Amino acid sequence: MKTKGKKLNGDLRREYNFNYSNAIRGKYYKRILEEGSNVVMLEPDVAKAFSDSAAVNDALRSLLDLTRTTQLLTKSKKRLSSHQ
Repeated sequence: MKTKGKKLNGDLRREYNFNYSNAIRGKYYKRILEEGSNVVMLEPDVAKAFSDSAAVNDALRSLLDLTRTTQLLTKSKKRLSSHQ
């Protein structure tokens, strides 16, 4: 039978407390750049335009689709003009 743990009064357990005064900003930034990663650092002005990573992904997918469509149209026009 399981025993019930102590109730917490909205506080984190002692092991989850984090001392932010010891935190180092950008600690892994160089390593990410050197080793490569799927993490992308957005400039602050760009980050303000998006609510979350899903919004960024949607915008980039739209841009990729537009690029592909434009390339197809450009290639088609070149073929037509070369046959005339």
